[in-house]
Amino acid sequence: MKKKIKALVLLSGGLDSMLAAKILMEQGIEVTGISFASCFFGTAKAEKAAQQLGIEFKKIEFKKEHLEMVKNPASGYGKCLNPCIDCHALMIKRAGEYLTSQPPLLIRRGGVRGRGYDFIATGEVLGQRPMSQNGGALERVKKLAGIEVLRPLSALALPETEIEKKRLVNRKKLLDISGRTREKQMKLAEKYGFTYPSPAGGCLLTDPVFSQRAREMIKNWPECGPEDIELLKHGRIFWLGGKTLIVMGRNKEECQTLEKLAKKGDIIMELEEVIGPLTIVRIYKFTNLQIYKLRNFELQIPKKFNVRELKLDEIKNEEKILEMAGLLTGWYATKARGKTVKLNIKII
Repeated sequence: MKKKIKALVLLSGGLDSMLAAKILMEQGIEVTGISFASCFFGTAKAEKAAQQLGIEFKKIEFKKEHLEMVKNPASGYGKCLNPCIDCHALMIKRAGEYLTSQPPLLIRRGGVRGRGYDFIATGEVLGQRPMSQNGGALERVKKLAGIEVLRPLSALALPETEIEKKRLVNRKKLLDISGRTREKQMKLAEKYGFTYPSPAGGCLLTDPVFSQRAREMIKNWPECGPEDIELLKHGRIFWLGGKTLIVMGRNKEECQTLEKLAKKGDIIMELEEVIGPLTIVRIYKFTNLQIYKLRNFELQIPKKFNVRELKLDEIKNEEKILEMAGLLTGWYATKARGKTVKLNIKII
């Protein structure tokens, strides 16, 4: 009996990866979608795409590993803080742990010796993204990952892979799409009746505002972890003395989220008698601050105040840090301006 060919397709949830999976499915190949969750992107769209395709889906968490790569990518960044080449290589390398034959490195890492898949495919299109999907970049991904990948949408515009030479897939039934236009993909989507999200977005590292926040955190806290990055997604951000992060909720929902994100050593600050923001103070390499001395302290909030003129980089004393956090908390509660307010401070 002929062995069933099984492919693992990196599924982003976008149209291209859905089409890559569908093209292989039409050849009778058993396809499983695999997607990765990091600090900067999730798997929700990919899960919906897998449901639409009617295929099995695997979700892989690699937040810590991915964050360490983002801090110092071998191939550098794109326009923002996006290390797309190294990111793709890392995902392919991790997906390689599911292949029938694994490189020795993956076996030494404790991976299972093969999980029944014959090859890995992606929805990448040659030339669609000038920096990360040109011929040189695709070769760079292969070198970094140590694993060859099939790209069904552009296979006929690329050198023949060992996957094709071994007849694991019929090369004649693959496509030759290249360039930035998506006309061919949209026609195929209509043919298959696919619904799909806009190609823009998906990764926070391509967002200029968030990228700047993350860049600053990596500079100030080289040892930052996923729980620190998570704070950057919510509220107003202030850095004091380069080592203290103040995050302030802008609405009820953000305040509730920040409270849930607080970890041991964090300081939570709220106004006692005036409705205002919840503030998280996270001090890098926190020392034994005698927080009891500042619990329920009072502070005069000025009527006029220019946050941009504050010399936040010069504030390093921990008591001064809390005073500034209290001042900012009061200022962003409009009804507290010009009044003396009580603040409740607690340490987690």
